[in-house]
Amino acid sequence: MERVILHSDLNNFYASVESLYHPELRNKPIAVTGEVELRHGIILAKNQLAKKCGVKTGETLWQARQKCPDIVFVPPDFEKYIKYSEMAREIYAEYTNQVESFGLDECWLDVTGSDKLFGEGKNIADGIRKRLKKELGITASVGVSFNKIFAKLGSDYKKPDATTVISRRDFRDIVWRLPVSELLYIGRSTGARLRVYGIRTIGDIARTDINFLQSVFGKPGRTLWAFANGYDNSPVSDMLDTVPIKSIGNGTTAPRDLESDADVRIVMRILSESVAFRLRKHGFLCSTVQIWLRDTRLYAYQRQSRLHSPTCVSDVIFDTAFKLYKQHHSPDIALRSVCVRACGLSRDENRQLSLFDAPITRKQGLEQAIDGLRERFGSKIIVRGIMLTDPKLSAFDPGNHVIHPVSYFK
Repeated sequence: MERVILHSDLNNFYASVESLYHPELRNKPIAVTGEVELRHGIILAKNQLAKKCGVKTGETLWQARQKCPDIVFVPPDFEKYIKYSEMAREIYAEYTNQVESFGLDECWLDVTGSDKLFGEGKNIADGIRKRLKKELGITASVGVSFNKIFAKLGSDYKKPDATTVISRRDFRDIVWRLPVSELLYIGRSTGARLRVYGIRTIGDIARTDINFLQSVFGKPGRTLWAFANGYDNSPVSDMLDTVPIKSIGNGTTAPRDLESDADVRIVMRILSESVAFRLRKHGFLCSTVQIWLRDTRLYAYQRQSRLHSPTCVSDVIFDTAFKLYKQHHSPDIALRSVCVRACGLSRDENRQLSLFDAPITRKQGLEQAIDGLRERFGSKIIVRGIMLTDPKLSAFDPGNHVIHPVSYFK
């Protein structure tokens, strides 16, 4: 039986949700933006009117203002977006249990076995769009195809509020003429390398010798060829399946450049405490600490170090992270962004204790007691003295400044 895969993409999601809460903005160009004061002043999402003016996600606010002088900037509210994302998934779940999220605003659905109840794929897609509009007040573009890659292309093909069907019979007419950048997982760097060899469209990839692509890109080259030719057989995950957590991380773009060890120490201490708290909250220990640094030249890199024994203690995580920073970063170059990540996770109840772990075990007990106080009375009820040395650097909430969503576990 031919698979029927849907990909639902909620149109201008953040901006659409904000318009529900601010009806006065519905007929104005709006953009959801980061906080200028904390140097997160970029466009996170925009509505259709702003898009028509040429406003793009990721550009600075002044660039957006130049293109669209009347644009209205709105701060993000992720609790609202998560709420609407969950309500959308509840609608999807009425058609199939195979619902796989791809960010807050996108989901794949495998509705292969749902035709007897709800009709063919296009009918299901149209029904979902109507329900999203009626019940949630937001629109979606839905792609319908025989695999996940082409379903995703379908949802991007026509926006907003549209259904696009890409069948096995006509996919070459629709997909092959699209630029390579439209194919999932082809980023700026891969696209540039493909164009060097005269490969500009998805059809060019499909017609290129698979062995040549492998010689240039390695194993991913074979994957690109398979995707372009419609040979994607990857399943849509069951919505009840739990994805193994491989890392827990937190990062931020600092409110000002981190010009000294003291500056970095403050930020890394806050991030390490946040990561350690989440480890303890979910019963994990980490065996590796990783840092990600981006300097004022926007050059970024990461380094990691294995621990002597697994831990969830913030002192150990911080000491390791700061040591990595000192070993690998030049003191003459200021930092702009920092991330601390705990990797190599294992369950706390599986740990084998030794006599040498007694000091660390005591620290873990102390931090767990502090966790209880903070959860009961707020995160600022107990703070380290170092936080008082620079109120501006210490003011940010690490839970709201994650730069690596893949490693964030909440």
